[in-house]
Amino acid sequence: MGDTGPTGPVMDRDEVDRALARLGAEHEAIETSLLALQDHAGRRLLEGAELTGVTAERWSAAEASITLLWAYFDAYTGALRTAREIRSRRRWSSREDLVELTELLRGEAVTVAGSAAATAPAPDGRPGRLSERYTLASLVERMNQLYATSLDMVVAADAVWSALPARIDLLAAELRRTRELAHSVGVRPGEHPAGDDLERITRTLTRLREQVVSDPLAFWTPAQGSSAPGGGRPDTTVYDREAQALEEVRREIEAVLAVRQDAEQRIVRLRDVLSRADRTLAEARTARGEVLAKIAATEVPVVGGPPIVLQEQLAAAAEYRRHAQWHRLSPLLESLEEKAEDELLRARESLTAVTAPLAVRAELRGRLDAYKAKMARLGHAEDPELAEKYEKARRMLWSAPCDLRVAEQAVLRYQRAAAELLATAPRVPGQAGPVDRTGPGA
Repeated sequence: MGDTGPTGPVMDRDEVDRALARLGAEHEAIETSLLALQDHAGRRLLEGAELTGVTAERWSAAEASITLLWAYFDAYTGALRTAREIRSRRRWSSREDLVELTELLRGEAVTVAGSAAATAPAPDGRPGRLSERYTLASLVERMNQLYATSLDMVVAADAVWSALPARIDLLAAELRRTRELAHSVGVRPGEHPAGDDLERITRTLTRLREQVVSDPLAFWTPAQGSSAPGGGRPDTTVYDREAQALEEVRREIEAVLAVRQDAEQRIVRLRDVLSRADRTLAEARTARGEVLAKIAATEVPVVGGPPIVLQEQLAAAAEYRRHAQWHRLSPLLESLEEKAEDELLRARESLTAVTAPLAVRAELRGRLDAYKAKMARLGHAEDPELAEKYEKARRMLWSAPCDLRVAEQAVLRYQRAAAELLATAPRVPGQAGPVDRTGPGA
């Protein structure tokens, strides 16, 4: 059509019918969403709760928004009903009907008057006026905005209430069991740090539950960059910290209980480990004297003394056990068990370091004898030059003190002489040649 009015070109019948179909679908979707919001479990909980803090502030605003949503929806419903009535007057709408429908469907034909419009802030944040005029499209946009903010608040509160109180109650039950166990092994407030921790965790959980119930939005972390209603997650920082603290206390109490049950066996094992460490160090000291006597030109590490401090701590542990001081015995035994194993490892490493020259000498002796056996198998045992080099290396390795560097060179000279002899000697039929790879020297 060529005619125009304040709202632009006058719509034809097909445009009107398409617009009414679209608006009808939008009306149905909006009504479904509003009824779902009205019936949302989170909204019902918010209505009946004694709220504080940020949740009380946001719920007050959300309640006003929900009230306004219904007022907007009623106005939208009325406008849509009027448009349908005008369209149903005639099968072929007159020009006057189409002008009226164009104004209703495209123009600011919807008025929201009274207290609802006056109490609602405008989209730009300015205070609401006594009445507001909207197009149907802008009214839908406004309802979508109010619905999204209201649903976001309701979903967030419901998510926190669904997640945290039940978890706090489960943790509180675990806390009660742990306190009973702690009392049974003598871990009490004022007498043991774990007892003080249990008291602090109890106070924190009690306070946390009260805060979560009255102000759930204080424990909500919105998702960064998300515009979807309810985008985010419950903030469990305080809960997680206390759960971890309780787990640490529980492990400590269980350790104390374990100490009470097998303290004697653990002390016996500790005595055995420290005794083995002491014997190993004594063996290392003896071996050091042997190495200094038998090996020349070698630096031999000094061997440390017995673990006197650990022996004293072990004696203290035995005293704690006799006087049933389990909470003191537990950390001491744990520390001693770690230190005792470290001490045994240190003693073994010391013995290995001290006897290393003897191991080198043994390796050289084995290598020399292996080459001699190989040469004898190949028929070169009586070679005078080879026999002379063998005897010289053997005297060095079987005499004391033995200079390992000189002895190793003598063994290498014997090896080279053997290799040269094999390379130049004629091959005997049925006898392995220079390419033989089966002997010890291969």
